[in-house]
Amino acid sequence: MDRDSVFWKIADGRMPPPACAKTLGMTFRRVDPAGCIEVAFEATPAFLNLAGHVQGGFLAAMLDDTMGPALVATLDAGEFAPTVNLAVQFHRPAKVGPLKGIGRVLLRGREVCQLSGELLQHERVVATGTATAVIRRMGADTWSAVEKPA
Repeated sequence: MDRDSVFWKIADGRMPPPACAKTLGMTFRRVDPAGCIEVAFEATPAFLNLAGHVQGGFLAAMLDDTMGPALVATLDAGEFAPTVNLAVQFHRPAKVGPLKGIGRVLLRGREVCQLSGELLQHERVVATGTATAVIRRMGADTWSAVEKPA
C-alpha cells in the first residue's frame, strides 16, 4: 500500500474522483488498507427503471465501485486493478436514496485477486457480488502484467 497512490489521493480529497464515481454519488466511509472498504452511494431518480426501482446496471456498477476500491487501496503507486469478471445477485429492489457498499478482498495473488461485496439499503441486503480483478502497471502499455521480481 502506498499513500501516494491515486486511490489514496482520491480518498484523502487530494484528487477528484472519476466521473463514474460522481455519477453514482459515491463517498468513502471507511477504508481498511488490509482489503475491506465501506462506501456510500446516492441513488437518484435518473437511476430508476419503469417499475420505479433502481435499474440493475446501476447496482452492478455500485458493487464494482465497492469491490474494486477494496483492492485498489492495497496497491502501490503506478498499479491499478481492472475487473475481468463480475457476478451480481439481486435480492430486493432498491429505491431512490442512500445505499451502503461493503467490499472485501478475499484472495490477493501477485496478479489475480478475488473480491466480494454487498450493497445495502436501510441495512437490508439489496445485491451481492463477486469479482475477479488483475493487478496491472500503469504506463505506455496499461494492459501489460505487473513485472515479476527476478
